[in-house]
Amino acid sequence: MARAETEQEHGSAAPGKRRPVLSRLSRVVMVVPHALGAVRPILAGAGEPAADSVAGLRRRNRPVLTWLLPWLIAGFLAFTLLPLNVTLAVTEFDVLPLLAFVAGIAQSAALVLILLRPRVATALQFVAVAVFAVAIPPDSGSTWPLTVSGLFTLVAHIALVAAWAGRRMALVTWSASVLLLTVVALLDPRGRTLTDGLTMMILYPILSTLALGAVLMTRGWQEVRRELADARRDVEVEQSQRAVAEERTRIARELHDVVAHSMSVIHMQATSASYRIKDLDPESKAEFARIAAGARATMREMRQLLAVLRDESADPELTPVPGLGRLPELVESAGRAGVPVELREAEAVREAVLPESVALTAYRIVQESLSNVIRHAPGARTTIGLDLDELDLVLSVENDASAQPAQPMEAPGRAGHGLPGMRERVRLVGGSLQAGPRAEGGYRVLATLPIGGQE
Repeated sequence: MARAETEQEHGSAAPGKRRPVLSRLSRVVMVVPHALGAVRPILAGAGEPAADSVAGLRRRNRPVLTWLLPWLIAGFLAFTLLPLNVTLAVTEFDVLPLLAFVAGIAQSAALVLILLRPRVATALQFVAVAVFAVAIPPDSGSTWPLTVSGLFTLVAHIALVAAWAGRRMALVTWSASVLLLTVVALLDPRGRTLTDGLTMMILYPILSTLALGAVLMTRGWQEVRRELADARRDVEVEQSQRAVAEERTRIARELHDVVAHSMSVIHMQATSASYRIKDLDPESKAEFARIAAGARATMREMRQLLAVLRDESADPELTPVPGLGRLPELVESAGRAGVPVELREAEAVREAVLPESVALTAYRIVQESLSNVIRHAPGARTTIGLDLDELDLVLSVENDASAQPAQPMEAPGRAGHGLPGMRERVRLVGGSLQAGPRAEGGYRVLATLPIGGQE
């Protein structure tokens, strides 16, 4: 019985007991669904952590119109204090109506002007305070050199400066306001002394200090919250990037362990079929040969995919970054592929010191453009142009129409990644890209890359 099993396994038994060739062929082919079934869950989970994290970041980073709130507050204070300053100055302190109206408008306008010109607004406010201090008659009451509404206006001015212009500007403005009141009280042209304005000289520093401290504490608390939010966002971005890297590594590992092994089994069985199965007809041998060739091609593409996922092909710290100096190599390689290429590089480009990111982007655009010409317009004459336009590097790659019929570069239904990849590279360096067919035939890629000032 063991002998019969051995003969059956090696194909040396009688024809009636020999396993049919088609059953052996189906045994080889049945490995393919197993491999595809293993790949589906791997690819189905690819990129999910990154997509979730990016969506979450977008929800949390929606823009808010925070610029509107200071204008609303300043406008409300200006329109509320304007009638109080004018009315109280005229009715309670016997200030001339025209003078009270002009000085009151100046005080209210200064509150709004803080958001545009803080120093000019402070100067305008101080002039209005000095005018009111001089215009108030000596027998008007004990609130000199400020009216009650003028006191609250000056305190609001200090608070707005602290909220909008920063701590240093607020402290300087507060010190200058205290000094202003002291000078006005000491040098009053109507003969009043510092004792007559003692109430305001004590009340104003206390109220303004409380307002200044409250605003600075609130602003500091907001800055701490903003820094914490930025730190949290940075951590989330780092975690999402780490999740993407881990997912890529997991996909590469699963593809290697499952698909590569299965395809190796398919290749081994298809290659050894002609040796293991006797009396194999030519049609079956040809079928096994096609299966083996397909398995070899799949494994070759799989190795390229794994190299991309694991980034095993290059070490970023050791591999030199390609730049414009390597463009002649691309031109030579395209010439060997049957595409005549002419490189037109301006003298200013050779002498300029380009940023590494811009040089790499330009190199990749030329590389991808020449690859597209080789694939889609074989044999078409191509011209590469490099020139400087003020602070921009202008790169153009133009090819004539191909004499051979070729599929359009952006045909519907094709999942090409060359042009989107070029646009993404250009966007990252702050440039612009135009790509499309030429009116006279062929294709044109035009990139404008900012390079900054040249010394």
